[in-house]
Amino acid sequence: MKGSSHIESLERLKDRLKKLPGIGARSAERIAFFILRGPREDAESLAAAVLDVKDKVNHCSVCFNLTETDPCAICADPRREAGEVWVVEQPNDVIALEATGLVRGKYHVLLGHVSGLDGIEPDDLTIAPLVQRVKGGGIRELVLALNPTLEGDGTALYIQSLLADAGVRMTRPSRGLAVGSQIEYASSGMLEAAIRGRSPM
Repeated sequence: MKGSSHIESLERLKDRLKKLPGIGARSAERIAFFILRGPREDAESLAAAVLDVKDKVNHCSVCFNLTETDPCAICADPRREAGEVWVVEQPNDVIALEATGLVRGKYHVLLGHVSGLDGIEPDDLTIAPLVQRVKGGGIRELVLALNPTLEGDGTALYIQSLLADAGVRMTRPSRGLAVGSQIEYASSGMLEAAIRGRSPM
């Protein structure tokens, strides 16, 4: 039986917050009370920002990065090196690589990696559009900047096998990235060493 302190709307808010990554029951409770104590305008701004993201953010039709315009700003930038495409797993990886200021090329976001254990097959990713993009011409180097994990390595090898006869140089960032780590969480120093030290596959 729920006690007298149970407030349905507050419990619903806490339940929704607990579904966010890294938010446990205590954190959800603190955030819920913070929202409750704050001005109504702050709550409305937060709700509007959440809805804005859902309404306006989509995947770029070229690289599948997140964007409000199509194509995205990177794909549309004539100053970027179109012949160099960095293949990454998630949009977060683009943010991390862009922060180094060293990538002059463009991107292709796979939206995950192949994982038989998790039921993620190549057709669940954007591998087919990547192959079409490469075979369309104009790309001289494909940098397979996937996470140095078993799944990332397997996905990179799968892509390499599909494009073995495409006449495109394929490289991977140097193993300055520790095996099992994720690009998203790597320091800028680690990423810089990996970018500068990339080698042929």
